[in-house]
Amino acid sequence: MLNKKIKRKRLADLFSSRVRKKAQMQISFGMIFSIILIIVFLAFAFYGIKTFMGIQNSAVIGKFFSEFQSDIDTAWRSTESSQEKEYFLPSKLNYVCFADFGSSANGDNSGLFSELRANSYGQENIFTYPTGLFKIESKKTENIDLVEITGEENPFCIEVINGKIRVILSKNSGEALVTIKRAE
Repeated sequence: MLNKKIKRKRLADLFSSRVRKKAQMQISFGMIFSIILIIVFLAFAFYGIKTFMGIQNSAVIGKFFSEFQSDIDTAWRSTESSQEKEYFLPSKLNYVCFADFGSSANGDNSGLFSELRANSYGQENIFTYPTGLFKIESKKTENIDLVEITGEENPFCIEVINGKIRVILSKNSGEALVTIKRAE
């Protein structure tokens, strides 16, 4: 009888120690280090992707400024011109604005005037809005009649719709500079 009690106790102890060992999670140092490394690599990957996307958006804006100036120069060199153009921009932008800081603000977008002026270095006349999103936000555009463009609305803003703007570049016979209007 004593033997049976001892055997039962040993079986119970053996069984409970196995259950305890199975319930305990044992992670080695190598496993913990590997998990930490994976987290670090993922963090760097997301940072790299975010940085790359920022560079891509800045490149798109730079390409817009370059193509826009080229189209203005083409219209400016001609005797007479009126052409509708479409340009691609990052969809995070709301407006592309032309501002004449030598005049006062007026029109529907006059509330943007002071913010655009604060982000100007003095020579720029074309801006992307909202400001602060990208490294390239403004540029001086040559050969445009800024007084005519901003006469009724300063700043004169064109809404970015689905990452695109449409404008009409025109120059009449006898005019020296190109004017810009919204395309409908």
